[in-house]
Amino acid sequence: MKRPFLLLLSTAALAMLLIAASHVYHEQQPISRLEAPAPPSRTPYGTTIAATGIVEAASQNIAVGSALSGVVLEVHVPAERVGTHVERGTPLVRIDDRHLRAQLALAEARTSASRAQLTRLLEQPRPEEIPPSEAKVASARANAGRARDEFERARLLVATHAVSDQEMVTKRLLHEQAAQDAKRVEKEHALLLAGAWEPDRAIARTAVDEAQAEVERIKTEIDRATVRAPITGQVLQVNVREGEQVSGDPLRPLLILGRLDVLHVRADIDENDIPRFRRDAPATAQVRGQSGPGLKLRLVRVEPYVVAKRWLTGDNTERIDTRVLQVVYEVAANDASLFVGQQVDVFIDAAAGKSP
Repeated sequence: MKRPFLLLLSTAALAMLLIAASHVYHEQQPISRLEAPAPPSRTPYGTTIAATGIVEAASQNIAVGSALSGVVLEVHVPAERVGTHVERGTPLVRIDDRHLRAQLALAEARTSASRAQLTRLLEQPRPEEIPPSEAKVASARANAGRARDEFERARLLVATHAVSDQEMVTKRLLHEQAAQDAKRVEKEHALLLAGAWEPDRAIARTAVDEAQAEVERIKTEIDRATVRAPITGQVLQVNVREGEQVSGDPLRPLLILGRLDVLHVRADIDENDIPRFRRDAPATAQVRGQSGPGLKLRLVRVEPYVVAKRWLTGDNTERIDTRVLQVVYEVAANDASLFVGQQVDVFIDAAAGKSP
């Protein structure tokens, strides 16, 4: 019984020894070199200024905002239609403007009332008002004549004591009252024929202008509730949906527009490389992950204000307090593989060119 057991134990020990030897052998083998998924970017120049660039639209990336806050009623270019070409002035988003339309109806009604008031003043007197006024004048004149006749008769008869002094005084007062009533009615008739007073007309005209200005103000607010395309270009991004509340937050634009017929590359030149930069130096851009010759670049402008670096490469040796000179280039041949926001490597010939 001991012999088979010892044989089994020896066999197990030998197997474990072989496994250990195989593991040590494989662990000591040299690791095979892995190939890079894409060749790294290489400069075509001997002396180079290397910069990090980002692709942007020729018009720059326009973050479209809303002039008014409120709930979105309509999105004319929804997210599934990103990339749509739009003309300048095309409606993009409509904010809830129902309260403004109600205010507009009220303001238009007030304008109509103000215009009617002005028309009423301008057309005074009404043709129907003149005959009754003329009749009042005739009646007042006749009454004044009758009172004058009675007074004259009483004045002649007072000497013969046919009329008492008291009665003559009464006739005289009635005559004077009738004469004044006739003058009053004549003045009222003249006032009627003169029409409305010019200051009253001016006040009515001002009321009409004020009401019309209120209508135009509300129409402007309604127009501002519709966000329109500021340029002719393509919708690059949509960040809003129907029913969402929007405000004037610049960190969350409703849409991003850009003109993509020409693409630009914004390169960040490190402040230490600025003295070596030349405006007329040749430059190329290499798309990351793409082999082959780089894209030729043409200088568009140099933005002379040196700013803090915003787009980092991710290198752990990179200082975040670096300041950069931003240089904008135009891609000479628009490559279909380029997209707005894509990061590229920019190489500028530091040996060529003349001093600026």
